Amino acid sequence: MASYAYTPQGVCSRQIAFDIEDGKLHNVSFVGGCSGNLKAIGKLLEGADARNTAHLLRGNLCGVRGTSCADQLALAIEAALDRGPEGGFRGSVPPEL
Repeated sequence: MASYAYTPQGVCSRQIAFDIEDGKLHNVSFVGGCSGNLKAIGKLLEGADARNTAHLLRGNLCGVRGTSCADQLALAIEAALDRGPEGGFRGSVPPEL
């Protein structure tokens, strides 16, 4: 199981963390942001297909921010999948995504 944690940009949450094992998401969690909604996202995504989740959440916006916690999670999942299981990362999502 590869673990990923990073600092999202342009949203209220200060950190997003998750694990990927066999292409499935586990332990999705957010620090800061809309606590109830983000805890629900974590529960709903437990065991979900990572690639499908990134596709589903990509482009979801929060107000006029141009992004959202869900959109930032999608970017992070895509980066994690590109790096593969050995590529666990901590820090910001690469800006090119």
